[in-house]
Amino acid sequence: MDILTGMRVSSSGMAAQRTRMNTISSNIANINTTRTPEGGPYRRKDVILESMPEAKSFGEILTSAPQKDVQRVQVTDVLVDRRAPLMKYEPDHPDADESGYVAYPNINLMEEMANMIQATRSYEANVAAMNATKDMAMTSLEIGR
Repeated sequence: MDILTGMRVSSSGMAAQRTRMNTISSNIANINTTRTPEGGPYRRKDVILESMPEAKSFGEILTSAPQKDVQRVQVTDVLVDRRAPLMKYEPDHPDADESGYVAYPNINLMEEMANMIQATRSYEANVAAMNATKDMAMTSLEIGR
């Protein structure tokens, strides 16, 4: 694997984890949202990641041997959770139904925080891999002096 391929793979991981972190942040920010434009409470969202063969430019495809073992990551979908909302008895709430229950998003704060830590660590690992690749490139340029 060459240096540019390593950087492309690491950058795809960073982009995927950034999307994941944004989605997790949205879930946490809307943990008490009872009314959305679509109607009803906010629905938790989850990012689906998929490994894809490393994309190359047309010239690189023609001049290099295929590398089936090098995979990059890509966000393929953002799924909306279809679990039933949490019903809490709050008869004075403006969004309460006729029996006094309010539908809240079915979001577990501890689960979201664990997902956020995992996304942060994955992002940091990709930054470290990118820096190691950059350091290797710089060292190889120093050898040529």
